[in-house]
Amino acid sequence: MGIPFETFIPYALMFGLTVFTGVSMTGIKTMQSGGKWPRYNIDRWDQQSKPGSVNDVNYQLMRSVVMDRDRRLTGYLRGQSDKPEAPDGFELSNGWKVEDRIF
Repeated sequence: MGIPFETFIPYALMFGLTVFTGVSMTGIKTMQSGGKWPRYNIDRWDQQSKPGSVNDVNYQLMRSVVMDRDRRLTGYLRGQSDKPEAPDGFELSNGWKVEDRIF
């Protein structure tokens, strides 16, 4: 007596949807990184943040200075440039956000 194949259909569906979700999430993360693999274990140089303590609630929301500079140079958060001179318009894209004074 064999095992009916109908019992494996739910397991095949669950396995297939799990694989589809994993591949889709990896593809989305890769597209967001400009075609590179996602970054894990970012070192201390990349974690330099704007003024604020490490225990600050918004610490995770702050972009790092180095990665923000890379984004302003290349247009991608993960992009890096080997050109010795900054592109045109880089001097106008200041990393420091200044608020308008009310007088």
